[in-house]
Amino acid sequence: MYSFQYRKAKTLQEAADWLAKDEDAKALSGGMTLLPTLKARLAQPSQLIDIAGLAELAGIDNKNGVLTIGAATRYYQIATSPVVREALPALAELISTVADPQVRNRGTIGGSVANNDPAADSPAAVLALNATVITNKREIAADDFFQGMFTTALEPGELVVKIAFPLPKAAAYAKFPHPASGYAMAGVFIAQTASGVRVAVTGAGASGVFRWSEAEQALGKGINAAALEKLAVSADDLNEDIHGSREYRAQLVKVMAGRAAAAISRKK
Repeated sequence: MYSFQYRKAKTLQEAADWLAKDEDAKALSGGMTLLPTLKARLAQPSQLIDIAGLAELAGIDNKNGVLTIGAATRYYQIATSPVVREALPALAELISTVADPQVRNRGTIGGSVANNDPAADSPAAVLALNATVITNKREIAADDFFQGMFTTALEPGELVVKIAFPLPKAAAYAKFPHPASGYAMAGVFIAQTASGVRVAVTGAGASGVFRWSEAEQALGKGINAAALEKLAVSADDLNEDIHGSREYRAQLVKVMAGRAAAAISRKK
């Protein structure tokens, strides 16, 4: 690990100011990706700005059909929250599958969304549910937020403050986890929203989370696994590594989508 300066921000504005003045500084919340990266000497930030305890980033609230979750809310808080489990059980179920208990007790939803790891679970929920990412500067629609592997619309000094999830009519998530890390080799979140069915895929895409438009069209006529049987996922832009080929992941996407659709059908 390279040396760096540690600073604990007292306010959101103070953290944003420090980050804006130093392009080599990094925000630290749960640290579940950042700290291993530092230990492996894959990053060399000049400063770590600790934002984990900021009141502006905390809280879970359900009002007027929108579930709002503070960026520094830890995974275990979301998975066990009575508010989340009542309002949006699919999100609570997704969060409960993230990595392992150690990670879920430290990791935060805002950190996951801002990091946009191509195999992370949270971005699938944000994209499928048509959520709004609220920062210290503006509001960003999910379709505009994710811009590729580890890339988002966030600008220097811009921090995720909270995420607003419009409550869907129905939703479900299914994933095939890597047996060691728990990351999604393929995860599919299906949501029946006010504007139609949205299907988000994580883990399989080489550039990160993406929407599967063909599945959205097929499920728009009725959410059931049979509607997906004749579809085929193009393997061209999918991830390939020692754990699975592009074609294997394409098949996983279809299978996970079928499981998520079946889960929604059973709940009706």
